[in-house]
Amino acid sequence: MGSPVPVPPASGNHAAGPARPSVLFVCVHNAGRSQMAAGFLTALGQGRIEVRSAGSQPAETVNPAAVAAMAELGIDLSAETPKVLTTDAVQASDVVITMGCGDECPYFPGKRYEDWKLDDPAGRGIDAVRPIRDEIRERVEALIASLLPPVA
Repeated sequence: MGSPVPVPPASGNHAAGPARPSVLFVCVHNAGRSQMAAGFLTALGQGRIEVRSAGSQPAETVNPAAVAAMAELGIDLSAETPKVLTTDAVQASDVVITMGCGDECPYFPGKRYEDWKLDDPAGRGIDAVRPIRDEIRERVEALIASLLPPVA
């Protein structure tokens, strides 16, 4: 872990057609775990997956330790802002990954739901956030493998 994540070049057309899967990451404050997961999926998915994140009770800002931990790997979360969880965001997503929001996440039949048990980085320093970040990266890599065919 600890190696920078390659970020695809910016391009206006990442669309892979209508089959492009969409993922929503949800945690309570949308300030740490879900933001890191969305950052990894955006970078590692290379535009092949639509990425959303939200919180049931969004914070004012993204956790500075999460921003710093992701910056170590070349992923910039500094411009991100926590967003409120909406029913529309859940309905528009194929996969909903919850991270400690419990029953506050709306449930819709036919969606793929996963609950990732992860420590909350809130109030922790960067040394405590790095292992959480690294576990999120591993889970995001497995998620990508389950959603997309291998790249030749």
